[in-house]
Amino acid sequence: MTIPPNAFRIHDVRRYPLCLFNSAQALDGYAPQWEAEMEALLAAGQPFTIAYVELDPAESHEDRKHRGLWLKRNKERLGRLCKAQISVEPDEARRAAASEQGELAAKAFGIPHEAVASLEEAVALTRRLTHPLPRVRAQDMSGWDNLS
Repeated sequence: MTIPPNAFRIHDVRRYPLCLFNSAQALDGYAPQWEAEMEALLAAGQPFTIAYVELDPAESHEDRKHRGLWLKRNKERLGRLCKAQISVEPDEARRAAASEQGELAAKAFGIPHEAVASLEEAVALTRRLTHPLPRVRAQDMSGWDNLS
């Protein structure tokens, strides 16, 4: 299944499997659209990540409640495909704070959290998490022991 970018407003999916949260579109009442987009990401059946770039978490109580309930109901489904939520924060102190908050969210919703300094790091992390290198068995490594 392909991800149609024009069906998304809250997430920029042009770099899929990296999905960028578009905070400019997260206005009061955005949670139903967010939910529809999350359902579409899960329906695609492919691993992905969601990145938040310099996020200022101002959100209405109703939107936070809606998202929180959806996340709790879909924790297992989301955990299978969403390989990480990534905070992109160039400022070291804000990155540390985002990392702490992310740890709490990871415990609550079961999705790993990473904090990185740049979008390039988020892209590289997404690549590693969604396209991991195959494991090599020791017996397949014969003849490689002389490399230096």
